[in-house]
Amino acid sequence: MTTTHVLLWDFSQPGRLWALLIIPALLIAYIIVMQFSKNRGIRYTNTGIVGAVVPRQRQWHRHVCVALTLCSLATITGAWATPVGDTRVPRERATIVLVLDVSQSMMATDISPSRFEAEKSSAVSFVSSLPAAYNVSLVTLSGHPNTLVPPTVDRGVLTQAINSLTLQDGTAIADSITDGLAALQQAPVSDDGTQAPGLMVLLSDGSETSGGDPLAAAQQAADASVPIYTIAFGTQNGYVDLDGERYNVAPDTNLLAQIASTTGGKALDASSAGELNDVYKDLSSDMGYETQKTEVTAQWVLVSLMFGVVAAFGAVGMAVRWS
Repeated sequence: MTTTHVLLWDFSQPGRLWALLIIPALLIAYIIVMQFSKNRGIRYTNTGIVGAVVPRQRQWHRHVCVALTLCSLATITGAWATPVGDTRVPRERATIVLVLDVSQSMMATDISPSRFEAEKSSAVSFVSSLPAAYNVSLVTLSGHPNTLVPPTVDRGVLTQAINSLTLQDGTAIADSITDGLAALQQAPVSDDGTQAPGLMVLLSDGSETSGGDPLAAAQQAADASVPIYTIAFGTQNGYVDLDGERYNVAPDTNLLAQIASTTGGKALDASSAGELNDVYKDLSSDMGYETQKTEVTAQWVLVSLMFGVVAAFGAVGMAVRWS
């Protein structure tokens, strides 16, 4: 739908707004008539007799009625120009790439029973909550990311793959984003030959450790119009013991926030299993809808009707006073 932005609103038939020029013309005519009536009233010198015969009319009452009438005319003209607004509508189809961190830091137990187990449990619930028509792909985030499940609507395959995940070494966030973009290209096309909109959900509890540039990869996603919703999972006090050494494994919230901002997604945090479930619920709600430009003519007609009704009541009130 092609629209044109005029002042604060969008219209699909903006040329019809030229009809609004009649409003200042009517306003000028009203002022002239009022001035003519005022001058004609000077001929009556005995105002006491006129006041007894003709009821006193409130000038502001008349002006308000005229203003409301002009507002009604303006809004009905706007409705004729077919106004368009943003409306949230159910998303009919989409491909979602779920990138899950399987690095060794996920064995941390700051989240019960562990980050890894909580991640898998919440991911299964998230996948099950998505509309059945959505294709979902699973990519593992480690030193060597892998597209474990290409885009599919088979939730059973996805659930089995998530439950069978094992921990691996390294955290290559940049490569996991690149793999996620490649997975989107494997999504089946619709009958008209087009692919469904792609989105990515990336859950991680660490930083890039493989030398890649996550922000450069995020820019590739942005260029492909693929928003990335990031989830920083874990607490700042989380740690793991590896080879006799203790390592702090706090999530890199700043990096993940930059990735989300670059791609037009959202940056979310979860420091417990319950919070992670809530995050996935919010994501499921967001991804189930999209914003589309739709006609809002009915709303404009309603506003015009409201102005017209109030103006009509005012006119009736003046008529009663004059009768």
